[in-house]
Amino acid sequence: MSQVPVHASCRAGVTAMIAAAVIFAATSIAQAQVVLLVDGQPITALDIEQRTKFIEMSTHKTPTRQEVIDGLIDELLEIREAKRYTIDPSDSDVNDAFNNIASNMGVDAQKLSQILANGGASAATLKQRLRAQIAWSSLVRGRYKASLEIADSDVEAQLKLHDSGDSKQVGYEYTMRPVLLLVPRGSPSAAYEARKRDADALRARFSDCNTGVPFARALREVAVRDPVIKSSADIPEALRGILDNTEVGHLTPPEQTDEGIQMFAVCSKKESKNDSPAMQKMRDQLFEQKFGAQAKRYLANLRRAAMIEYKQPPDNGGSKTSRR
Repeated sequence: MSQVPVHASCRAGVTAMIAAAVIFAATSIAQAQVVLLVDGQPITALDIEQRTKFIEMSTHKTPTRQEVIDGLIDELLEIREAKRYTIDPSDSDVNDAFNNIASNMGVDAQKLSQILANGGASAATLKQRLRAQIAWSSLVRGRYKASLEIADSDVEAQLKLHDSGDSKQVGYEYTMRPVLLLVPRGSPSAAYEARKRDADALRARFSDCNTGVPFARALREVAVRDPVIKSSADIPEALRGILDNTEVGHLTPPEQTDEGIQMFAVCSKKESKNDSPAMQKMRDQLFEQKFGAQAKRYLANLRRAAMIEYKQPPDNGGSKTSRR
């Protein structure tokens, strides 16, 4: 008699397991369903769902379904067009970009992948976007390089138009020699402090590059790198301030690095109005405007030529084929 409820319990358990399996299978099928084809390339419900979650996580706004679909369409067209010109970012390039994002967030790639997955997105959807961005930027810059160049006269005109006074700002071209006092990895902080005192002593004796560089090279565990030429527009503001306060022929204050204690010998400093930080900033702004407009026109042409077939249109009105 006691066997009857046991069998009933087993049957109930089996029934529940089957029901759960059916629900899981139905969900998986729904996610894998093709919503539309872009010249034969599929975009699935899962693609749309994960991209929607990613946009919500990154912008704190919920996009419309069509906005997400349009973004995925654009990426497929951008990647495919770039491949026509043999531009195909490697997995290593994409992973490097992914790792940079993780680093900027203060986490590693594995943690970023986990954050995305927990939010309902995925590492794959972000990497797809990065692949498209890398490919598309390289393509547009390469094909339209000449038309994207910004003349100095255009930059100066814009600076005068905004009347910020930056058009008169002077930039400099620096010739520097990195000087490194080596410290073995894993050394205690006392070793770095000792080398910093050595650096201060060298700095006090260093009065010009012609005699200072050979003298530094002759010192124990000191490396003098090849000359580096940089314009002030290409140098971070903090370092630019240090260089501006360092006389030609002298060394910048010592800083600790992974390799030891580093300084820069400022061997020359030439004035250059065309390389001022203000001009570089304005040049970058004008370039982004030109680049954005050209990229938009290019993509619009690709959209018009593309065959976009909706298998599950937003209004659920059946299959639809269109050129958009």
